[in-house]
Amino acid sequence: MSDSAIGEVLVSGDDLRRRVAELGRQISEDYADRDLVLVGVLKGAVIFIADLMRYITTPCEVDFMAVSSYGSQTDSSGVVRILKDLDAPIEGRDVLIVEDIIDSGLTLQYLMRNLNARSPSSLEVCALLAKPDRLRVDLEPRYVGFEIPDRFAVGYGLDHGQRYRNLDYVAALEE
Repeated sequence: MSDSAIGEVLVSGDDLRRRVAELGRQISEDYADRDLVLVGVLKGAVIFIADLMRYITTPCEVDFMAVSSYGSQTDSSGVVRILKDLDAPIEGRDVLIVEDIIDSGLTLQYLMRNLNARSPSSLEVCALLAKPDRLRVDLEPRYVGFEIPDRFAVGYGLDHGQRYRNLDYVAALEE
C-alpha cells in the first residue's frame, strides 16, 4: 500500500504468519482436553483471532467483546466502555482473551477484572503485540507474539481512524 502515513515495517507478513502458527500450537498443547473459549477484542483482534484459531487443534468456541478507550486518538483515554458484551456465559470455562496490542494495559486490566468477576475456571491473555515501555499496570500475558517499540502501530487489524486494518504486516504510523 502506498501511503505516506505508513512508516517503518515493525513486523513482516511472513513473521506474523510464522508466529501466529507457533502461538496456535502452544495454545493447543496448553489447553488440550479443556473447555476453551477465545474472546476476541473487537475490532483490532479480528484478523489475529481468525488466523490464530485456524492453528488451534483443540476444540474451542469463539466470542467477542468490543471495548473503547481510544476514540480516534493515538493515546488511550484510560476510560473504558463496553460497546459489545459476550453472547454466552463464561462461568467455569477456560477463557483466553485474544487482543491485538497491549499498550498502557489499562483497557486489558479493566477487561480482565470484568471477566474475572464472571467466575471463569481460568483467564489468560494472548496478545499479538506488546509495548513494554508503555505498560502502566502490572500485567503478565500468557502469550505474546511480538514486543514492539513505542510507536503507534497499524496493520493486521490495528487501525488509525478505522484505516490500515487490511495491511498484511504491522507498520509504524508516521507522526
